[in-house]
Amino acid sequence: MNISSIVVQVRQEFVDEVVEALKAADFCDYHFHDKSIGKIIVTVEGEDVGEEITKVKRIQAVPHVIAADMMMAYSEDELDKERSKLEMGGPNIPEMLNDDTLRAEDIVYHGDLKKKDI
Repeated sequence: MNISSIVVQVRQEFVDEVVEALKAADFCDYHFHDKSIGKIIVTVEGEDVGEEITKVKRIQAVPHVIAADMMMAYSEDELDKERSKLEMGGPNIPEMLNDDTLRAEDIVYHGDLKKKDI
């Protein structure tokens, strides 16, 4: 399952009309808007990116919408894949980070904790 936030841009005088259209739509969920700048925030869900893009295109087709752009995206499959990598990768944490006697002030960061034995 994918979930993405969409910023919808409209002219100020059409914000209320577009908000009502998006609230009534079955392809997105309305969250909030700022009439003074003509922005509306909605989210779309889909089984994959293709389904989300189809819904974004439907938002773009709403009368008076100037633009509808995907801003943030969450993909359950990608999260599960990354979790699997962490679980299969084993303890790839530098030993010094598991040392309870080491004070945080004494840790010197050199840009990559995985490749350096500090």
